[in-house]
Amino acid sequence: MNKKIKVKNSGIIKLQFVDDFPDGALVIGESRKSVPFDIKRIYYITNLSNPKAIRGKHAHKKLEQYIFCLSGTFRLHLDDGMTKQNLTMDSPYYGIRLGPKLWHIMTKFSRDCVILVLADDYYDENDYIRDYKQFMKYVKEDK
Repeated sequence: MNKKIKVKNSGIIKLQFVDDFPDGALVIGESRKSVPFDIKRIYYITNLSNPKAIRGKHAHKKLEQYIFCLSGTFRLHLDDGMTKQNLTMDSPYYGIRLGPKLWHIMTKFSRDCVILVLADDYYDENDYIRDYKQFMKYVKEDK
């Protein structure tokens, strides 16, 4: 994974990774320690058998999230309204911050891809910006 994030409202965290067990590795994340907020919602995406699947295609007004690729790989496209960046997600212990006002799209999923997202708040449809033109307008108005 590229460890340099160029877009605003994003960044990388690395969860504790313990690989000294003969029967597998352990990855540890804790609210307010490795994840800088109280986790109020988790969700995961799996069964991505369509090679042309596209997920995301939205931004949030306030929500803070971290996204992890627990298995397989996928491409994460980030856009803060000024800068765009594409990342290959392929590690279960590196997470990318999806902060507010950050458009994101997920593509190119491997068949074994499993994505985990940790969020700082409960689901609220009013927090979503689902139209890219509206996102660009929202970002420009906020300056």
